[in-house]
Amino acid sequence: MRRLLPLLFALMCNTALLADATLFVQEPYGVFGAINPTGHASVYLSRVCAQTPVVLRRCDPGELGIVISRYRKLSGYDWIAIPLVPYLYAVEDFASIPEEANAETVAYLRDEYRRNHLREIVPDGAGGQTPKGSWVELIGAAYNRKIYGFQIETTEAQDQYVISVLNSRKNKSHFDLFFNNCADFSRRILNLYYAGAIRRNYIADAGITTPQQIANSLISYMNHHPGLPISTFFLPQIPGSRQPSHRVDSVSAGLARSKKYILPLAAFHPWLACSVFAIYLANGRFNVAHYAETEHVPVDLSMMRDSAAPGRDEVAQRK
Repeated sequence: MRRLLPLLFALMCNTALLADATLFVQEPYGVFGAINPTGHASVYLSRVCAQTPVVLRRCDPGELGIVISRYRKLSGYDWIAIPLVPYLYAVEDFASIPEEANAETVAYLRDEYRRNHLREIVPDGAGGQTPKGSWVELIGAAYNRKIYGFQIETTEAQDQYVISVLNSRKNKSHFDLFFNNCADFSRRILNLYYAGAIRRNYIADAGITTPQQIANSLISYMNHHPGLPISTFFLPQIPGSRQPSHRVDSVSAGLARSKKYILPLAAFHPWLACSVFAIYLANGRFNVAHYAETEHVPVDLSMMRDSAAPGRDEVAQRK
């Protein structure tokens, strides 16, 4: 892949992305993604940085902000903040982003970053080995899945308010897959910026907050407030380490569109199956990909790597 993604290109050129909050809607992948097609949600804050992964501060000039989200079983913390480039690509600078990466390379890049920056939260395993667990979701998200961005404008005062709120509250995990998940956390962060903007969908999602519903609410809110523009884009999955990720769906769409769910339900509870399908048709067909279609700005990454150090070749040599 020899294209620098629009988000990263804009950041390098110091354009308007340096004053916003961006919802990242991430496609599901793997076995769990096949069971639960709702995906993952996180929020990129371009003027908020991390003093530590669990303490926030204002960014210094030249810093690109953090991606923050809720995770399960990570040293008891409710949320963790990771700088933008490591979060997406498990490297610390643009020039080191690989064009493609196999599973071994991705594992190495993630563990290298963990050892350098996250050992207090994710300590070594037995004998100094790489630990197992969900910590891999913190780093290199773009190797796992395609990511859709929904960007809204913010003010410095709003950013300071979010920092104050998160730093003043106990960062203690109370994760719940159904009613206190990653999307619930993203919903609360965005509502700190624009109160009441993000709401649950009690029909299509049975009251469960989903990444798709957050994007839907955000677009609806901005449509009702024309003075608050929203822009969208997508970041493609880096090829090499995983099969392509899957489409993001609502709860009702996940049931209605999947034969493994809808056919048994139709066989044993036909009226319930018909109700699910009707709900999906009436209220569950929002598609994030329809609203975030932009991926452009071709840039030759190899030229960037030639002028930066350490690049991908040096990383490979250290392996």
